[in-house]
Amino acid sequence: MSEDGGPRSGRKLGDRRVRVERPHAPYFRYTGPGQMVAREAALERPRTPTDRMVARLKAIAIGRPLSNEEEIAERLSKKKALAIFSSDAISSSAYATEEILRVLILAGTAALLWSIGISLAIAGLLAVVALSYRQICFAYPSGGGAYVVARENLSQRFALVAAAALLIDYVMTVAVSTASAVAQIVSVVPSLHVVAVEIGLASITLITVANLRGLRESGNIFAVPTYLFVGLALLMIAIGLLKVLAGEAQPLPPHPLAVPPETQVLTVILLLKAFASGSVALTGTEAITNGVPAFKPPEPRNAANTLIVMAVLLGVLFVGITLVAHAFDIRPTNTDAGGPTVIAQAAAAVFGNGTALYLALQASTALILFLAANTSFNAFPRLAAILAQDGFMPRQFTFRGDRLSFSWGIVLLAVVAGLILAAFGGDTHALIPLYSVGVFVTFTISQTGMVRYWRRVRTAGWRWRLVINALGAVLTLVVLA
Repeated sequence: MSEDGGPRSGRKLGDRRVRVERPHAPYFRYTGPGQMVAREAALERPRTPTDRMVARLKAIAIGRPLSNEEEIAERLSKKKALAIFSSDAISSSAYATEEILRVLILAGTAALLWSIGISLAIAGLLAVVALSYRQICFAYPSGGGAYVVARENLSQRFALVAAAALLIDYVMTVAVSTASAVAQIVSVVPSLHVVAVEIGLASITLITVANLRGLRESGNIFAVPTYLFVGLALLMIAIGLLKVLAGEAQPLPPHPLAVPPETQVLTVILLLKAFASGSVALTGTEAITNGVPAFKPPEPRNAANTLIVMAVLLGVLFVGITLVAHAFDIRPTNTDAGGPTVIAQAAAAVFGNGTALYLALQASTALILFLAANTSFNAFPRLAAILAQDGFMPRQFTFRGDRLSFSWGIVLLAVVAGLILAAFGGDTHALIPLYSVGVFVTFTISQTGMVRYWRRVRTAGWRWRLVINALGAVLTLVVLA
């Protein structure tokens, strides 16, 4: 260019070096073919005073808005993931033994001895299901669990059945876990049973707000209770069994609100019913496979390892609590009238009623059950987003909130679970039959789908992997039947 702005002779406009910046450059970062993530500059800024006031209140409640570029920082380590995703399964040890005893007591107190054998059989089933689901972590690292497995290997109809069962299961997880957590509180303060529903609804509200703030912060809030519960429960089991070996186990006197023993004949049908009721211990095993994308890289391996750790802890806790309950002649009570739970009675027998360790175990049990409800707040919105992408739910469920969480799914889950909790009066035992059906439907469908998967891909070791999935499908179908 000449000094007067005109073109120089013998030169072309293209001879000068210029920087061409695309309009989206400040707002998005290229991550791959056809993929971009939003930078912080892309966040919409409030313009009016009213909008700014609403934005400040929203920031106080759920935190500052995050850009999509910050999502990787929201991924979970294995320790946090174990606390969040495994809490549903691990916490079921707090009420699974009680469900077995409530069935066996129908045949009299002598039938309670069968609780040990039944718990061992359920632990074996847990091992098969855990190994089966571990394979899903590697085969389908994008998450989605039973829905994606059924869609890819069976049919869209089976996939929708699995998805519906999963969504119902997640809703029931919130309702059951919250009701059971409140029952642990009532075991310490029986007079609170008259406001049990109100306590449950308030708890669901607090968990909802925690999840709207994002995965990382909700993980920080809820990580401690899982490890506290596991440690105290293992301590209770160890001390209880040592007392039994030393001949110092003193059976608890019958509680005034204990369920009275009946005189039914102990039949195979009754034993199978007790097995099916106790199999509620397996609920939550599938949560990790649905949340694989929430793990830090490498996602599949971290998720698979976390799943195995969860299964081992759950098996030890479940069988251990059952052994202690039998050793101290613990019987189920009418918890809806203010009676103590089985695990509360076990803690009282081992630690002493009202002692610091007793209160600590009860508090940690209630907290991990609340955390179990939190598991669904991670898994339900992700599955709803997958269904929305496939056109089976409204597109709004794919939208992320300011904290990168699927806000629509979180809010819907909280509302429906709260309504169910209120409708059943916060009674754990009334909710559990509905709870078990959904999860065992998904177990059966997903493992059947994996059988088809291995027949199709035929990778190294596919035969023994197929056998594991086939065995799991048959066993979970038997429980469902």
